[in-house]
Amino acid sequence: ATTNTYAIHRDRLVKAGIEDRFAALHTQALAEAAAARAAHGSGRIAGSIGPLVASYRPEAHPPYAEAVRKYAEVAAILAPAVDILLAETVASLAHASAILEGAGGQGRPVWLSVTVDDEDGSRLRSGEPLRDLEPVLRGGGAGAVLANCSAPEAMAAAMKVFGTFGLPYGAYANGFQQITKEFLKDSPTVDVLHARPEMTPALYADFAMRWVDMGATIIGGCCETTPAHIAEIAARLRATGHRIV
Repeated sequence: ATTNTYAIHRDRLVKAGIEDRFAALHTQALAEAAAARAAHGSGRIAGSIGPLVASYRPEAHPPYAEAVRKYAEVAAILAPAVDILLAETVASLAHASAILEGAGGQGRPVWLSVTVDDEDGSRLRSGEPLRDLEPVLRGGGAGAVLANCSAPEAMAAAMKVFGTFGLPYGAYANGFQQITKEFLKDSPTVDVLHARPEMTPALYADFAMRWVDMGATIIGGCCETTPAHIAEIAARLRATGHRIV
């Protein structure tokens, strides 16, 4: 189970007038994730830490010291109740460095998941080459590297780069219509993005199995994917002799 804590940051809650619920919302989300795992009977809990300020907007990310402090506050709340700290939708090298420092030292592995350019999966949303992430991962002690919330078509290029890093890697793409540079010029929120009607569980699983063939061992789905998409991937993996843990 992944905790529903992606957007529980003080800067986001202030906008909604509910900053006073910061701790309570984390507590509730952790309880719900624990209940989901119990209902399933096994598994690990990943504590989600989304971007500060906004997704897909590397230019809006706070200065380094501020970001480290804010990520550390969230990581300290999540760590006692999770198995993994999952840094999601990381859009730049600066974002990656800050969240690895902020989430480190909590006694939990940190999996870093980046969002890549939908048109060029070898680059972060910031435009920086994905290959430049390697020293950041090493220096920050990342336990795994993933790509998320990007088009399925972009993920193969990311997997090719990840395969050179020497870490476990994988992908969980979204089912959005393309997140274009024009869309990102404004102050975007995912509620104005539209799902791709053609991205059926079968089609998404076709992409996922391609990533597995490229060495990916951590596979899932992001926005606009459903339990049906995950079930199809699981069925394909079992049918081809893979073990799901």
